[in-house]
Amino acid sequence: MLKGKVALITGSTSGIGLAAAHVLAEQGINLILHGLMSDQEGQALAQEFAQQYNIKTVFDNADLRDPESISSFMDAAMQEIGTIDILINNAGIQHTENAVNFPLNKWNDIIAINLSAAFHTIQKSLPGMQKNNWGRIINIASVHGLVGSVNKSAYCAAKHGIVGLTKVIALESAEQGITANAICPGWVDTPLINDQIKAIAEKENVDFNTAKYNLVTAKQPLPEMMDPRQIGEFILFLCSDSARSITGSALPMDGAWTAQ
Repeated sequence: MLKGKVALITGSTSGIGLAAAHVLAEQGINLILHGLMSDQEGQALAQEFAQQYNIKTVFDNADLRDPESISSFMDAAMQEIGTIDILINNAGIQHTENAVNFPLNKWNDIIAINLSAAFHTIQKSLPGMQKNNWGRIINIASVHGLVGSVNKSAYCAAKHGIVGLTKVIALESAEQGITANAICPGWVDTPLINDQIKAIAEKENVDFNTAKYNLVTAKQPLPEMMDPRQIGEFILFLCSDSARSITGSALPMDGAWTAQ
């Protein structure tokens, strides 16, 4: 069912996005890769995927803060590889600081990349999905799309926004064979949180692994970070026919964080 379909994954050169790319490629899904790499590095990565999985791949490092860059990137990718069937909005950045001192440029960048870019990619992808009467939109939100945490005003605002956007798209697309869902992970073992762990290690005068454990268990009863591939496998399930009635949902994968 999924072999030969086209998936666009933003932020797919590391972490959750890269893991999801491997999971989908294993099913013969063609990939539009995107991330913070040079063109040369990105093309090499795309070629690796193409050779390893015998699929079509393209890469772009478009600036997700710029709607025109997003539009140009998606136009070029679709012309080369085909209409987008599966859209995974995964790209994200983080900055922690209290609201009083939060830098304006960091606020603007986080909202642009973590929230507004998802709207632009969805708007660009929907016509093709509607024409084909099939589509899967999966937005990687966060447990912070469901709860708040100190020093994360921009991140929480963006991720709460992603959850709301997902619900609206699901409602508007419910009769068109298109589902839209938000995955809300807790702690995931990705480079995005390494700076937070290092800061805790320095503050508490402990080693990196102890700081990591302390960070996780301060919020999440399950005392371990999730492997990014687990999210990739959940994405694959949401793309399957078995999940065709799951839409408009904010789905926690949070080690019982929000069960408290």
